[in-house]
Amino acid sequence: MPVSPNLPAPALPQGPWALFLDIDGTLLEHAAHPDAVVVGDELRALLASLEARLDGALAFITGRSIAAVDNLFQPLRLRAAGLYGLEHRLARDGPVEAAGEPADIAALAQEIEAELANANVYIERKGPILAIHTRAAPHLLQRATQLVEQALGRLPAGYRVLAGNAGVELMPLEAAKGAAIRRFMEEPAFSGRRPVFLGDDTSDENGFEVVNEMDGVSVRIKPRGPTAARHALAGVEEALVWLDAANHSNAEKSAGLVAT
Repeated sequence: MPVSPNLPAPALPQGPWALFLDIDGTLLEHAAHPDAVVVGDELRALLASLEARLDGALAFITGRSIAAVDNLFQPLRLRAAGLYGLEHRLARDGPVEAAGEPADIAALAQEIEAELANANVYIERKGPILAIHTRAAPHLLQRATQLVEQALGRLPAGYRVLAGNAGVELMPLEAAKGAAIRRFMEEPAFSGRRPVFLGDDTSDENGFEVVNEMDGVSVRIKPRGPTAARHALAGVEEALVWLDAANHSNAEKSAGLVAT
């Protein structure tokens, strides 16, 4: 059940732990266009160091495609679940299990693009997921939500609408960050570790719930309302400071996690 956003900050992890990270709003500040964000060398170095510290038990859990993630963080390539778990790269240098764009989603995307053309709205086609970003035009969020909700009636069964902080997405029901985390936790690099998941949006709530079930650490970045997360950090800057502190802590060999 969602709880109050008045939550404690997470303690520094101890013992064997695995790290799952959302990207936008967690590691990087949001931008009006997803391609407008920039990854600095300091963040790349931090992630590479964390992955080495965790013996590979680190993965992105994101709504971006894995191709977009690789382009953003290049030359760094990490394990990742893209498109909310519809794509996976389970090994650091392994193949990507990709997801294509169904014809009905392609047709819908073209319809919405035609209606919202020149409206300062970015429509992102991510295979079976259609995302409408309204951060630069917040007054159009309601209309964008109406368009995708109306489309549900003429699409095959198995789609849902997910509203976010500054946009709305249409996606298959099986697209869920919690399922992606469960799959990674079955991999040798992650098995037996305690999951820690940082995320900032509605789409991360399913991941928080799964991590809570696993007695892990769920952290909502800049919570704006009820959340299933049991911990919170005030923003991206605070999340990066916490990750850096976790990276430099000497608690890796201790059992469990320090209680807050």
